[in-house]
Amino acid sequence: MQNLSGKTAIITGASRGIGAAAARVFAQAGANVMLLARSGDAIQTLADEIGPKAVPYECDISCYAAVSAAVAACESRFGAVDILINNAGVIAPISRISSADPEEWGMAIDINLKGVFNGMRAVLPGMQAAGGGTILTVSSGAAHNPVEAWSHYCAAKAGAAMLTQCVDHEARAQGIRAIGLSPGTVATQMQRDIKTSGINPVSQINWDDHIPAEWPARALLWMCGPEADRWQGQEISLRDPEFRTQVGLI
Repeated sequence: MQNLSGKTAIITGASRGIGAAAARVFAQAGANVMLLARSGDAIQTLADEIGPKAVPYECDISCYAAVSAAVAACESRFGAVDILINNAGVIAPISRISSADPEEWGMAIDINLKGVFNGMRAVLPGMQAAGGGTILTVSSGAAHNPVEAWSHYCAAKAGAAMLTQCVDHEARAQGIRAIGLSPGTVATQMQRDIKTSGINPVSQINWDDHIPAEWPARALLWMCGPEADRWQGQEISLRDPEFRTQVGLI
């Protein structure tokens, strides 16, 4: 396990699923964690569980001003932000393009794509001034392949993957490590919503075939170390048996 004592991480979408699991794993590794989510009660409960290393911050990541304020609050509390975990995402509305609600489609883009940009934009100046930092973004196989009724999700994840490449292109020389993680299918509430939709092959996957949320959380922690440097600007797939072995996920 990486030792993150003295380091500070901001985790978006921290109220449940991969985000909540990452908060626990990073805190166990010694990091201070700021938990961002729209669900204030949920992140307060999680912060109480973790202890003084965790600070909840109710935040709508689709709003840049809100994200910028969260980063400023984190810097005031802990000092420089060392790690950003862009995890927050939504799967609704699951709908074919011909019947998708334009407003709901746009809101999904605001969270899944603009939210990633907002996080990157808010932490980068401080990271560059400090001489470096790590920006990890939770991606998806949907970034690279069309999935029926997921046009909003596929488009946003593809855009987020390109943002990782852009950050790497622009800021690697300033010590910024930008890497994506494609976790595969994870046993979270999002997957329950997908299964309920019954609209595409992903919804037909047996529940027992989904990996636990702790696996991508542990992968994200591993990615904070130098062993992951060769993937800068790229995306790691947790489906890769070799990568699972390196992380210790057997």
